[in-house]
Amino acid sequence: MKTSLHLRKKLLASVIGASVVAIAVAPTVSWAQTANATLRGRAPVNTAVTARNIATGVTRRTTSSADGSYALVGLPPGTYRIDAGPGTEKIVTLTVASTATLDLAAAAPAAAGPVTTLTGVTVSATTLAEVKTSEVGATISQHQIETIPQVSRNFLEFADTVPGMVFNVDSSGHTSLTGGAQNASSVNVYIDGVGQKSYVKQGGVSGQFASQGNPFPQLAIGQYKVITSNYKAEYDQISSAAVTADTKSGTNQFHGEVFGTYTNDSLRAKTPAEEAQNKKAKSHEKEYGFAVGGPIIQDKMHFFFTYEAKKFNTPITVVPGVTGVTSLLPSDVAAQAGPSNLPFTEDLYFGKIDWEPTDRDRFELSGQVRKEDQYDNIGGVTAPPAGIDVINNDTRIALRWQHSGDAYFNELLYTHEKSYNNPTSLGSGDGAVYTYDPQQDATILITGAANALATQKKGQSGPALQDDLTFNDLEWHGDHVVKMGIKYKAVDLNAQDAGTSNAQFYYNVDASGSSATPYKAFFPNPVPGLSPVAKSSDKQLGMYIQDDWAVNDKLTLNLGVRWDYERNPSYLNYVTPANVVAALNGPNPDPNAPAGQTYAQALALGGINVNDYISTGHNRKAQKNEFQPRLGFSYDLNGDEQHVIFGGAGRAYDRDLYDYLQLEQTKASLPESTVYFQDPATGQCHNGGTPCFAWDPKYLNNLGNLQALLATTNAGQEVDAINNHLKAPYSDQFSLGMRNKVGDWNTSAAVARIVSHDGFVFTLGNRYPNGAFFQNNSQPWGNGVPGFGALIIGNNGIETRTTQLLLSAEKPYTKDSGWAATFAYTYTKATQNRDINEHYSFDEATIHQYPFIDSNAASKHRFVATGTIDIPWGITLSAKLTLATPIPHNDIACYGATYPTGSACTPIAATPGGNGKFLLGGKVFGYRDVDFQATKDFDIGYGMTLYGRFDLLNAFNFRNYTDVLVNWGSNGVLNSNPVVYNPTGNITFVPRTIKFTVGMKF
Repeated sequence: MKTSLHLRKKLLASVIGASVVAIAVAPTVSWAQTANATLRGRAPVNTAVTARNIATGVTRRTTSSADGSYALVGLPPGTYRIDAGPGTEKIVTLTVASTATLDLAAAAPAAAGPVTTLTGVTVSATTLAEVKTSEVGATISQHQIETIPQVSRNFLEFADTVPGMVFNVDSSGHTSLTGGAQNASSVNVYIDGVGQKSYVKQGGVSGQFASQGNPFPQLAIGQYKVITSNYKAEYDQISSAAVTADTKSGTNQFHGEVFGTYTNDSLRAKTPAEEAQNKKAKSHEKEYGFAVGGPIIQDKMHFFFTYEAKKFNTPITVVPGVTGVTSLLPSDVAAQAGPSNLPFTEDLYFGKIDWEPTDRDRFELSGQVRKEDQYDNIGGVTAPPAGIDVINNDTRIALRWQHSGDAYFNELLYTHEKSYNNPTSLGSGDGAVYTYDPQQDATILITGAANALATQKKGQSGPALQDDLTFNDLEWHGDHVVKMGIKYKAVDLNAQDAGTSNAQFYYNVDASGSSATPYKAFFPNPVPGLSPVAKSSDKQLGMYIQDDWAVNDKLTLNLGVRWDYERNPSYLNYVTPANVVAALNGPNPDPNAPAGQTYAQALALGGINVNDYISTGHNRKAQKNEFQPRLGFSYDLNGDEQHVIFGGAGRAYDRDLYDYLQLEQTKASLPESTVYFQDPATGQCHNGGTPCFAWDPKYLNNLGNLQALLATTNAGQEVDAINNHLKAPYSDQFSLGMRNKVGDWNTSAAVARIVSHDGFVFTLGNRYPNGAFFQNNSQPWGNGVPGFGALIIGNNGIETRTTQLLLSAEKPYTKDSGWAATFAYTYTKATQNRDINEHYSFDEATIHQYPFIDSNAASKHRFVATGTIDIPWGITLSAKLTLATPIPHNDIACYGATYPTGSACTPIAATPGGNGKFLLGGKVFGYRDVDFQATKDFDIGYGMTLYGRFDLLNAFNFRNYTDVLVNWGSNGVLNSNPVVYNPTGNITFVPRTIKFTVGMKF
């Protein structure tokens, strides 16, 4: 009987091995992301192996094979008692999304390690580090989350202790997480295995675009893993870093925590702008919340619930876009420059119930809610009256059923999400944009009501169903843990790209002051009968198979492949309006056009085939070739996990954001029109702008009068057209490294190469009659679609090329030692053909004419160190040091030279000099920060502990400038130092700030 079973296992392993090869030519089943851990190793042969979670009673079982190998899968991270018979018992701690090795030899002594108190029982537990993996990354522990200094309770902040990661807080308080040299939209975060991807807006995580808030309550996070590249095949909708987090659960004892954090303007230093004006803006930060969890049925059912809130008033600075001309503005407008602030509120909720009716089955029901309200788009050249109020809501539920057998583990998961971002103008009426004529209409200041483009409503809503299956007892030339599964998602995407009010009037400013008559107006002009809201019933299908193959006790292979498919009807079924098609194929109205030339022929001379952008509703196909091999290895040199070489290669596909795809529909239904007004002195319109009209004061505060100017024509209406053969962006990833254990220290050194392709970009489709994009250094802005406005075409083409050296060393915290430390150094060599945060590229004819320049995504050198130590009297001290060289500034440089493309300007990267004189010769750094934290515990008995916490952020008040002043040069000569930091502009992170926290644990 055992022989027959053994043969069946080999046969099944052979079939699955063949499937890994076959998937290169045919779709197969796939897996979903998971936060659970896997434990594998050796035990007495044909023996029951049991893992029991000490805190919750969760139990998993399997049977070791004829050669003694075993694997326990689907283990929620935590501390377990592992038992394979008398004399084999060990107590170990498993980390999130990890695969650890533990040998259970008979009569083995108990594992030594730190003393941990769980559910009232003192146990000795060893944390098993994951070393035999090809993935590049690290795990953030609960101890790090609780002790490292922190600017905001965003759990993602600690990810920047991992080489290759950057957590950024910009001058508006917005937070973002990036990996390598790609933008935040390329990241995906998985909470309990559920991706939080945003399909509409940028930011990677839904609701995280331009937000001061957190994607999830920090009190609910147990630990998380950051994978910077070469993740396994289970990770989808991603081309940069993956973060997979495990949430807390209730235990067999009732526990909870309550906290409150506070700071205000009296507890912080002045910003550079405040010092320049000797005026400090009012500001404050309040954060508070609680968590509670415990048993419903001992060992069977538990609950956990948490709530966290934020109430911020963040300082911001309004900085004129042209220096030295503020006095030329109207006095009431000039007074709006300088310090200001951004109110923000957030409420976060998370709840979970788990139930284990048997040792084989586990059910979980969880829900999360995020509600935000914030003022935004204030700062830089935008004054407070032109700001917006952003409502940002996100709700998700998840219901899962896990069933385990001796040789398999299955998880069925249903989820539903609803996420919406709804910014609206703070005021109504007209906006005013003041521009400086001597510098080619450079914007000085924007005031009045916000642009109609600021009023939007964009979001996603819908269910998903996935099933995951693991075979953990397969033998075929080694031991295999094979994961497979499938996910189907139906998400309704919605986008309203603009409002129907608030015209913007442009005023010239020169040496004599500001003109009283506007030279241009920009305003919404709805098309009757067409809806300004784009909707799409998006369908997504993902499949993959992953084989973690322990060939022997030294070599492990991670062999996987996934396939993704998305059908977006809004893009696929879109029909280009007949009047646009007729205009594209009609006569070219340019007086310099050859007789009989059509507009399409002029475009063809410029390399544009209009048929690539005219959609019939039937000539677009969903991409079906998104095959993504994920291959890796680890080789344990001595078979003792002390020195492990690892590496891998893989491909990862992301998604084209609906925020881009919907524009060809919404621009046609709610175009933004531009008209010019005659100068009373010359009777001419500014720079020959068209359409040109005589000025009349009746246009002020009367949108209908403006719209009447174009009521019978499409003139000025932008035409957006997307390529019929659009692809999804992706990255190819390669890595090679080595992990070492040196005493109590875990170290890693790796080289990673990531090349991303097919980023989405809009370029200007207009061409002169001869097909040229430049004539006499001028672009063909006046040669738009006949009877309409500019032709804006969407294509693939943005690329990044990144090579990084990633070095890290970590001494994990143990109760015995009482201290911990981490060191992370990243060297980055990165180039790109477009600013990572831009998807409009109008300065060259095509994206392929943009040169590759130094990326503005990452510093060349970045170093992050943290340290924590317990001292007497219940006090914990910690510190964090962050150093980074200046980030290159990407811009379009105009200094009197002419380039082969015909342009007088060129894309360029220039790195500003460092700042400061203190700390390792501060002139070499663009970013410096030293933070401290101290916590004191007070045991008040009855199982309750009060604590007080003190955070000192940016202790030395380093000025981490983010605004720059630019002077590229003149007469064809580029300045040797064209970009410098603006010493009175905005800063990233915060000025020196003190925060106080009080709380209680029970």
